Amino acid sequence: MTRPTPETLAHTARRARAAADPTLDVDQAGTRTATPATPAVRPAAATQVSGAGSLVRSLEALDVDVVFGIPGGAILPAYDPLYDSTVRHILVRHEQGAGHAATGYAQATGKVGVCIATSGPGATNLVTPIADAYMDSVAMVAITGQVARPSIGTDAFQEADIQGITLPITKHNFLVQNAEEIPRVLAEAFHLASSGRPGPVLVDIPKDVLQAPTTFSWPPTLDLPGYRPTLHPHGKQIREAARLMAGARRPVLYVGGGVLKAGATDGLRRLAELTGIPVVTTLMALGAFPDSHQQHLGMPGMHGTVAAVYGLQKADLIVALGARFDDRVTGKLDSFAPDAAVVHADIDPAEIGKNRHVDVPIVGDAKHVIDELITAVTAERSAGRTADLGDWWTQLNDLRDRYPLGYDEPSDGTLSPQYVIKRLGEIVGPDAIFVAGVGQHQMWASQFISYEKPNTWLNSGGLGTMGYAVPAAMGAKVGKPDTVVWAVDGDGCFQMTNQELATCALEGIPVKIAVINNGNLGMVRQWQTLFYNERYSNTELGTHKHRIPDFVKLAEALGCVGLRCENAADVDKTIAAAMEINDAPVVIDFVVGKDAMVWPMVAAGTSNDEIMFARGVRPVFDEDDI
Repeated sequence: MTRPTPETLAHTARRARAAADPTLDVDQAGTRTATPATPAVRPAAATQVSGAGSLVRSLEALDVDVVFGIPGGAILPAYDPLYDSTVRHILVRHEQGAGHAATGYAQATGKVGVCIATSGPGATNLVTPIADAYMDSVAMVAITGQVARPSIGTDAFQEADIQGITLPITKHNFLVQNAEEIPRVLAEAFHLASSGRPGPVLVDIPKDVLQAPTTFSWPPTLDLPGYRPTLHPHGKQIREAARLMAGARRPVLYVGGGVLKAGATDGLRRLAELTGIPVVTTLMALGAFPDSHQQHLGMPGMHGTVAAVYGLQKADLIVALGARFDDRVTGKLDSFAPDAAVVHADIDPAEIGKNRHVDVPIVGDAKHVIDELITAVTAERSAGRTADLGDWWTQLNDLRDRYPLGYDEPSDGTLSPQYVIKRLGEIVGPDAIFVAGVGQHQMWASQFISYEKPNTWLNSGGLGTMGYAVPAAMGAKVGKPDTVVWAVDGDGCFQMTNQELATCALEGIPVKIAVINNGNLGMVRQWQTLFYNERYSNTELGTHKHRIPDFVKLAEALGCVGLRCENAADVDKTIAAAMEINDAPVVIDFVVGKDAMVWPMVAAGTSNDEIMFARGVRPVFDEDDI
């Protein structure tokens, strides 16, 4: 039997709306089609169950294979039918770990990640990963228990208005009022999370609703009359964008994470090679275009390559695809790319023109936008309208040659963190998934590992969440059990969520963790060095001076294999030893120097024109060339 998807259900509703309103065709009544991220839906006959049983049956019908969570009083009724379910439940050690694991699972697989928590503090512990998923447009459904309906609003034990708390950081959220709503609400939550611009959806269910008797039947009828994401771009805007691309002398393709979400990487490569236009990929888009490709200038922004930063800054045309002109890319906004016309394509119309004036706005899914741009650009070329980018590439190649990514070996003989990360990428290879925490190690991992394939780089880009890496790596490994998954974490980030390694050990999730241990909150210390006269206030962690904690002993206590590396001669064999262990999580404590810095750098609040190649070294540009 063919399984109808939530999209099929929504399409039926669209047909009904179109029939009721002759001015609408089916696509105008709602325009999202099925994508790989859309969960399947299993038809099921009506059955007498509890609300909790209806919840679990709904998850099964949506083909959910795993959820991450912790039980508690308000959500406890759901855990009884979950005991007999085909859905795997992974018992995490902290709700934040559940949320980040759901995010890592979603980012690695393209499916919806699911996490579960109880009311009050259980739900509020999900706030950070929900906000993280919201900023990075990750398809997640968070299910929380709530106190019984008569107690809502009375400050009952473990009560928190999680719906109100998360309203600004969810794509949508629900407070279920009766058990009959559960199948419909779950189907709508998964549809909303995975379609349009993906994002987190919260479903809050009172305990008495979970306990109430109800009838479960599937599939439900979705009721989302105001939700109509636009997939296909307007043809006139596409043709105008192609005209500008054909006439530009200094164009750049500015690629954001939306290209990965849309599964548009093959089309992006075809478009880039057809036009010859330089490509920059943001932190959230690494792997969308091969790092090794000759047209790839690298990552733009605060710690981007000189060629990428100045390519954008001096462009006469920026074609932004699934990117949002955030402050880490633009620097001081009023000085960003002053001579560039902007084509901005995004599935979320709220992003277009939000930060930067747009000359050609295109609302649509990145895959459809890119495919239609290829057709339009081909037509321009057939008519003899082709841009000559020879001088532009001469300038950009000169910048790449003069200002390549690199680093200086520590003068005190300590281990270089950049060397560790570079060798990790080279030894492990491009098929692995790399997950980073936040800080210096995150930037070095983005710079010194080559990302050749989509969805092989996961990180917290928008929110910058310390503690993301370990649980996100756990989720990624659950979703991709046959893929090697490495977390590159800092000693500060690692201490926030490393308890999830106990989960990994007990659940048989053999992730590998490279702790870049510089004894400090590294990025904060870098800013103190550069902007606070080397006054190192509260950034030393004690992991060097006192070896507290001892990461090898901690790893062993959490059921993992613990290794340590303190010199360059041992880096390769230590990584190789970790790669040989596939039946347990592995933690490597890489003890590195504390003074290494991330370069290039555009200081916060300054113009991209002020990029520093290294400390005290500003790139020299010939204005006649640029």
